[in-house]
Amino acid sequence: MPRIQAATVAEHRARQHRALLDAARALLAEPGRREGPGLGEVAARAGLARSSVYQYFGSRDELFDALVAELLPGWAAHVQERMAGSSTPGGKVRAYVESNLELVAAGDHAVLRGLAAVAPASLAHSSAVLHEQLRQPLERALAEAGEDDPSGMSELVHAVVLTASRLVEEGRPLDEVTRLCERLLAAYLDQ
Repeated sequence: MPRIQAATVAEHRARQHRALLDAARALLAEPGRREGPGLGEVAARAGLARSSVYQYFGSRDELFDALVAELLPGWAAHVQERMAGSSTPGGKVRAYVESNLELVAAGDHAVLRGLAAVAPASLAHSSAVLHEQLRQPLERALAEAGEDDPSGMSELVHAVVLTASRLVEEGRPLDEVTRLCERLLAAYLDQ
């Protein structure tokens, strides 16, 4: 029987669970990866035996669903928290752009792309929910900034962020891409 490397069994299990999620996340974020990792590969990265994975996840799909369930709410919370921390409409728009690009630079978007290839059904629904959670505060900020069509403009801002995300993932420096976005969105950021 493997040794428990924590103060309690519950803590040990939580650490192993976390290690498996982190391993899957790291593997999905690897550049050039064309397919999702198998459970054996995830277990090896986490330093566990393949059979140990089944104590935490019944299948590869369960593991990927757990990643989706963790990643997207965390993304939404990060962006919403940053937007809420600003007192001006322009500051909220800036926070929307910057916080999304920070997550891309941290590799979270690469994980989402990897998940899209291996768990499209669970990601599609969750992505739609995430988009809606982020669209509403962005629309409010744009309306507060005087935008006549905050719904349409929020879609355009989102498209700018998607394109900026691609630039960051292709190796352009985050600060350089952020400055480009700020120049493009200056009419709102100066509010």
